[in-house]
Amino acid sequence: MDTVSPTLINLIIFVLAIYVGYHVVWTVTPALHTPLMAVTNAISAIVIVGAMLAAALTETGLGKTMGVLAVALAAANVFGGFLVTRRMLEMFRKKERKPEAAAGKGKEAAP
Repeated sequence: MDTVSPTLINLIIFVLAIYVGYHVVWTVTPALHTPLMAVTNAISAIVIVGAMLAAALTETGLGKTMGVLAVALAAANVFGGFLVTRRMLEMFRKKERKPEAAAGKGKEAAP
């Protein structure tokens, strides 16, 4: 019996991770999106560290290029994640009333 190629096993794991990740993200209730984004940012930061190690420890030019590309993409993901998290948190803040709107609200026009 032939052994299965490690590349094929890694490809199967990658496809299954995409499938599971898609279903996990789309079944999250809206109340959990902000904490989920915070955890995603933390995971992406770990990915950056791993990508930097991969880029530094690889001897081939292709490996270094892929490592640098992985660092750049993970950094963009972290930056975008923080922007989205900030925007989502702003949605939960109470809006302050403008001074002229609060003063004019109690007055009615005289006949």
